[in-house]
Amino acid sequence: MSDIAIRVQNLGKQYHIGALQNNGGHYTYKSLRDSIANAASAPFRAARALVGQSGPRPSSQDNTIWALKDVSFDVKHGEIVGVIGRNGAGKSTLLKILSRITEPTTGRVEIRGRVGSLLEVGTGFHPELSGRDNVYLNGAILGMKRAEIARNFDAIVAFAEVERFIDTPVKHYSTGMYLRLAFAVAAHLETEVLIVDEVLAVGDFQFQSKCLKKMQDVSTNQGRTVIFVSHNMAAIRSLCNIGLLLDKGTTALYGQIQSVSDAYMSLGETHFDDEPLVIFPKAPDRCDVWIESASVLCNGTPGTRFEFGDRLGFKVNFKARGTIRRPIVGYLIRSSQGEDAVNANNYFLPSPDYEYPVTEGTIVCDLGELPLMAGNYLVSFWLCRNPEELHHVEDILHFTVEEKDIWGTGKLPPRSLSALWWPTGFTFLDREGV
Repeated sequence: MSDIAIRVQNLGKQYHIGALQNNGGHYTYKSLRDSIANAASAPFRAARALVGQSGPRPSSQDNTIWALKDVSFDVKHGEIVGVIGRNGAGKSTLLKILSRITEPTTGRVEIRGRVGSLLEVGTGFHPELSGRDNVYLNGAILGMKRAEIARNFDAIVAFAEVERFIDTPVKHYSTGMYLRLAFAVAAHLETEVLIVDEVLAVGDFQFQSKCLKKMQDVSTNQGRTVIFVSHNMAAIRSLCNIGLLLDKGTTALYGQIQSVSDAYMSLGETHFDDEPLVIFPKAPDRCDVWIESASVLCNGTPGTRFEFGDRLGFKVNFKARGTIRRPIVGYLIRSSQGEDAVNANNYFLPSPDYEYPVTEGTIVCDLGELPLMAGNYLVSFWLCRNPEELHHVEDILHFTVEEKDIWGTGKLPPRSLSALWWPTGFTFLDREGV
C-alpha cells in the first residue's frame, strides 16, 4: 500500500471576477430576470459588435483570476502539514478543493481515506437542530455509520464542554460553543484526513492549546494526516513537521517546517511597505461583536515605521449587533520569527468609560515609549464581551522598528532573532558606592 495520503498534481482554480455585482459595497448574484434579459439581448449585442458599435471587447483574461495555479505536492500518512501564506495566497481555496467543497479548474487531487474538515464555524450544522442531532448529522455527512458516531459521542461532548446544552438547538449557541462542538466532531470521528482552517483563532488560549494537542494526538498516536492553516507561526512550528508556503496562488516552497516558516517570514518582510495603514478584518458569520478596523499608531497618528523612543499604540474600532457593556480588547505583538514580545489587554483596568451600553466604539491601546529591539513585528487582536471571546484575528497589523544610536555612542543595537525588550538604561556603581 502506498504511504501517500494526499497527492496534488498541477492544481489550479480560476474564478470569474464579473460573476458578482457590487451593489453599494455588497456583492449579490444576478437575478433570474437579469439573466433572461441578458440572454434576450445577446444577439443584438453581438450584431452591434460586428459593425463596431460596441467598442473594443474586453479580454476574457481581464475578467478572471487564478486563485491557485500549478500547485503540486504529496502528503504522507501521519504527516502534519502547515499551510502558510499571506492573505489572498490561495490557502482557503486549496482547503476547499481538498475538502471537495469546490472543483479545481485544472489538475487533480487524490485523497486516500475519508476527510473531516473544519473550515468555518458551524459549517455543516443545522441551526434548528440540537447539538446532539448535529453530531449525528455531521457524522453522516462525513460517511460515518451511526454505530461509529455513537461510539465517539461521549468523547465529542466532553471535549466540546457542552454537556449541559447538548440537547439545545445550536442556533442558541455562542460562537465559542459552536466552534468547540464543530472541532470535536471533526477531530473525533474516524476520518483518515483532518483539515483545519485558522477558524481556531476564534477560540480562547485554553481551547486553542487543547485543539493543538488533539491534532498532535490524532497524527502521532492514530496515524491520521492533518492539514492545518494558520498565521500563528508559533503554533505552526510546534505542531507541524512539513510546511507548504503559497504565494500568489503558486507553491513558493514545500518541505521541512523550519525552512518554510523562515521563508514565509522573509517573504512577509518584503511586502511590509505595501500594506495599508488601516486594516478591515473579516468578521465571523455568527458573531454579535466584531472588530471593524484596526491600525497602528506612531506618536498618535497612523504609521508603521518606528524608532526607539517613539510612542506605540493601536486603534481598534468595534461594532455590535446589540448593546455591549465593558468591551475587552487584547493584543499580542510577535516578532517576524514568531516569538511573543508583548501580550496585553484592558481586562484588569478600571473601566468607568465602558460600563454604559454601546453598539459601537473605539478603543486606543497605548504601549508607551517603544521598548522593542529593531526588527519587524506582527500584531494579533482579541475582542471579548466579558468573559467570552468573540472575535480573534491573527497577525493583521505590522510595524517596523528601525535601528538607532540610542545613547549617542556610535553603536547600534543588534537586530535580534527573538523579540526581546531593550533595556532603557543602567546605573554603574563601584565598590564604594554599593
